[in-house]
Amino acid sequence: MKKGLIQVYTGEGKGKTSAAVGQAIRARGRNQKILFAQFLKNKEGSAEIPILERLGIKVMAGGGKYKIFPLEKLPEKEKEEVKSHLYRLLDEIKKEIKKKEYNLLILDEINVALHAHLMQEEVILDFLRDKPSSLEIVLTGRYAPPAISRVAHLVSEIIKIKHPYDEGIGARRGIDY
Repeated sequence: MKKGLIQVYTGEGKGKTSAAVGQAIRARGRNQKILFAQFLKNKEGSAEIPILERLGIKVMAGGGKYKIFPLEKLPEKEKEEVKSHLYRLLDEIKKEIKKKEYNLLILDEINVALHAHLMQEEVILDFLRDKPSSLEIVLTGRYAPPAISRVAHLVSEIIKIKHPYDEGIGARRGIDY
């Protein structure tokens, strides 16, 4: 049984989730079992989700209806609601990886949830420490906390050199979501 590593895809540049999706597809191409969990997104907003599910990749999502950025400025009532959704999602993930043997777990946008104080860093660090030894975990999102980066075996920082958003071009359907 091979040792599963911890990977972090972070930074201001575009492509963190796309890299994780690519990793999931590659693993699935080798008949591995993948759990793709979206924090701060919902299944309906991400065009890649139906394809991942058709490939046999299990997708879970939580806390995705919130569009106020920065998330730290969410009204307190909504912030508590988001926290509740995210911790419920984490509990579902824990149950799922106990009942089935997965090779790869992707925690999409979890770094942003941590940065916005919607989840406690120590809870995620404990989760990473307690993971099944063969489970590979990928954490995505801007603002990866230093403590998460320290426990990771691989950290890729995707930097922004230039972005269409800077020229007033918003997210494009089929390209960005």
